[in-house]
Amino acid sequence: MKGLQRITFDPAVMGGKPCLRGLRVTAGMLVGLVACGYSTEQILELYPYLEAEDITEALRFAAWRAEELELPLNAA
Repeated sequence: MKGLQRITFDPAVMGGKPCLRGLRVTAGMLVGLVACGYSTEQILELYPYLEAEDITEALRFAAWRAEELELPLNAA
């Protein structure tokens, strides 16, 4: 998705899952914390090396992935 600057993919980090800024923090983990009711402030207290923009971008990435349509490829 265009406009996402903080989401990184590296096979050597967390098995290639989408992470934030190359850190061992996945977008899915942050979205899960928000879904469990953690506030941005609470997450930043737990993970002081993160920034509020990391959480926002993880949510934007998850929303984009939820709307993405995957279509099977037909054999020629």
